Amino acid sequence: MLLGTVLVLLLAGAAPASAHAALRGTDPDDGSVLKQAPRHVTLTFTESVGLLDDSFRVFGPDQRRVHTDEATHADGRSDTARVGLPGKLAQGTYTVAWRVVSADSHPVSGAFSFSVGKPSATTGQIDTGPAEDPLTGGLHDAARYLAYLAGALLVGLTAFALLCRPADTSPLRRPLVAAWWALLGSTVVLILLRAPYETGTGPAAAFDASALGRTLTGRPGEALLARLVVLLLFAAFLIRLSGRRAPGQRPAALATGTALAAALGLTWAAAEHASAGIQVPLAMTSSVLHLLATGVWLGGLVALLLTLRRPSGEDLGDDLDEDLVEVVPRFSRIAFTSVTVLAVTGVYQSWRGLGSLSALTGTSYGRLLLAKLVGVCVLLLVAGYSRRWTALIAAPAVPARAAVPAPAPVPQPVGAPAESQEAAEGPGTGEAGPDSEEPEPPGGPVRPGAGSGDPGIRRRLRRSVLVEVVVAAVVLMITTVLTGTLPSRAQAEAAQRAPVGALPPTTEITVPFDTGTGSVTGSGKVQITLDPARVGENGMQALVYGSDRGVVAVPEVRITFSLPSRDVGPIDAELVDRGGYWSTNAVNLPLAGNWTMKTTVRVSDVDQVSVERRVRVKP
Repeated sequence: MLLGTVLVLLLAGAAPASAHAALRGTDPDDGSVLKQAPRHVTLTFTESVGLLDDSFRVFGPDQRRVHTDEATHADGRSDTARVGLPGKLAQGTYTVAWRVVSADSHPVSGAFSFSVGKPSATTGQIDTGPAEDPLTGGLHDAARYLAYLAGALLVGLTAFALLCRPADTSPLRRPLVAAWWALLGSTVVLILLRAPYETGTGPAAAFDASALGRTLTGRPGEALLARLVVLLLFAAFLIRLSGRRAPGQRPAALATGTALAAALGLTWAAAEHASAGIQVPLAMTSSVLHLLATGVWLGGLVALLLTLRRPSGEDLGDDLDEDLVEVVPRFSRIAFTSVTVLAVTGVYQSWRGLGSLSALTGTSYGRLLLAKLVGVCVLLLVAGYSRRWTALIAAPAVPARAAVPAPAPVPQPVGAPAESQEAAEGPGTGEAGPDSEEPEPPGGPVRPGAGSGDPGIRRRLRRSVLVEVVVAAVVLMITTVLTGTLPSRAQAEAAQRAPVGALPPTTEITVPFDTGTGSVTGSGKVQITLDPARVGENGMQALVYGSDRGVVAVPEVRITFSLPSRDVGPIDAELVDRGGYWSTNAVNLPLAGNWTMKTTVRVSDVDQVSVERRVRVKP
């Protein structure tokens, strides 16, 4: 559990915040110059979005904030966001910073600009606000993983008790209680962190009463509240289940448990990927089935592990052997059904999220999905190994010893002593004495299962099941990260439907560097984008990758431009550290031609390297 939480925190800190509603277009277009001031600013997204109190912030040419109306949906369409502007806007360039919440509960933010009359002579750096607070994001992702894990255990342990019907359910009680409390606690944490997670602020904002009220009235907050209600009903069900039940009450318990588990799964499906995009009803049904199958398999593995566990100093008698012979094959059949459901729903959800095969390796969502598939394949291999030992436990016993035929009677003379006659007839032909035993059936005693009483077989099965549990927990962690990543289909849809002129053309330049220090940050590459790479004002972004191909933070990135043929430069781009990347919107290149771009990367107080590249600037 601790390892999984640490890995989630590391993943959250190493990658930028991801969101699932992609911006399809803006009105006015990004970078456009208007003759008259617009009355509204309208954004269109690939899916429904929720609005915040501070969804729009508009900054004027003087870098001061412009008073705007309350944000609303345009024409009642939930995939839009609109804000009204003042009646009179001064001539110059305006910057619009926006932040909304996508239908699957993840915040998305950005900024664009437009000009009235003509662009401003100079453009200063405007703080558009944080994209995400790292501590809030890390705590939120850790709570999400804990909720997934606790939900799977709660559903799986309950299903194991109802479907596999072990004679002794006492080993399952403490894990059930722990899973219930863990899910309750993680849900409360998610409710408190919802507001700062949406607004990109620190965890201290969780105790703002007004922000908490807004959380409870939004769809993600409503889903979390519904989860608390379902958990209370689940607790009542478990208390009743722990009492004595007549055999006729088992179907009612199964029906009630299935309904509660489905309702619990629906609280996830209603606020994540399945609730937005194409085929929403089918997607939500598939998501609930996928979550339930995951819980039945993963939680059932934990329950089986607890059932196979042999308490120290306690002998396993025939009653427990008989119970294992019944329970283990039942779970094996249930696990096979769960895997089938996971395969069918997983293929559908992968198709729905990817959109194309090329996205499997060309997008972050696809690569994470590949990692999950590899984990599932490993899990299936280990499960196949476990089924070998399951079959041995359920197999009939090998005869203890073959029956020995009684020797034929030897004729004795008439009047021989009784003792001699009894000895000649062989054992078992006379009357039973006080110490005599009943003859064993041919083949020896028949036990309930060949491996049920064999500690070696149970030990091997227990180890393989433990490996399954560990691998399943890793797969569940990857799934948690996957649900926080922009689906490839939405990403492609936003790119295809973006209006012409919404984004300026860009020139991408890759600059490799090596300071010779041998560290991860000491060598790598700088990915630079220059837009529109024409005479006049340009924007520039620089992202530094280390030798491990991951994004790294360095103390300084400096880029200058020179035009030797015209004796111009060097012109410093004056990049600003944006917390993960470097950028500027005010690189003024006055002449067309082949400019020399000099990139200097400083990785420590004394280690830096400069690399030059040619860049074509068009008229």
